[in-house]
Amino acid sequence: ADICEFLLADDTNWFPKENMFSFQTATTTMQPLLFLLHFDFSTHRNFRKHLRMVGSRRIKAQSGDLQTSCGTLDEGGLVEGIDWEEEREMERLACEGDDFIPPKIMLISSKVPKAEYVPTIIRRDDPSIIPILYDHEHATFDDILEEIEKKLTAYRRGSKFWRMLIFCQGGPGHLYLLKNKVATFAKVEKEEDMSQFWRRLSRFMSKVNPEPNLIHIMGCYVLGNPNGEKLFQKLKNLMRPYSVEFESPLELSAQGKEMIEMYFDFRLYRLWKTRQHSKLLDYEDLL
Repeated sequence: ADICEFLLADDTNWFPKENMFSFQTATTTMQPLLFLLHFDFSTHRNFRKHLRMVGSRRIKAQSGDLQTSCGTLDEGGLVEGIDWEEEREMERLACEGDDFIPPKIMLISSKVPKAEYVPTIIRRDDPSIIPILYDHEHATFDDILEEIEKKLTAYRRGSKFWRMLIFCQGGPGHLYLLKNKVATFAKVEKEEDMSQFWRRLSRFMSKVNPEPNLIHIMGCYVLGNPNGEKLFQKLKNLMRPYSVEFESPLELSAQGKEMIEMYFDFRLYRLWKTRQHSKLLDYEDLL
């Protein structure tokens, strides 16, 4: 209980007082109990024990003989011999049924501080959220695309994502996707492997979504200067004829709160955020 009280002592101060939101919080004496109800410690232990980071050297050594499925994609991002309408019909058939929830892919870069805990704070009432943690240092674009394909097939064969969250480092006008691979307006245009990544990624987006598919960028504010909008427009052009919108809201804005709540248990996210850079108490102390 003492640890829980310490953790949540400043939990209610995560947003500034002048922010438009107000949070109903429990009294100090009730906070430890609520924390224990929200936090499934066995889940955290299990996650740490079976953590699989896409693109890590260990995983690559285990699967070095496997042929990447991404090799079947041509430069336009479509499987050769299958046209747009055929793929659309295949997806429509895969999505039939009242129980189908369109999948949401969550790409998490290991470069994000305490990234290994992000999959444990996602919304537990939404089984459509598919977290993918990848190794920023050693993963390749092919590793990421292959894992997305595997996860979508496991979710429901033939399904495509309607929403995606890319949680990585970056800043105004750029995304730090992989080591030595910074996505800017100029580099996406000049570097073939980077432009091909976005083209090929588009193939996993829905063709039956009546609205544009949505890609959220989190962990950095790409729209901090005009080059951010240029980057997003360039990516949208690369991903045509698929319809997609990019959003990179400030987390403290109304749009940012909506984005967080789409993917995360908001209370656990605030707890994770307040301890993300803490050196006084590591998450291991909670397990």
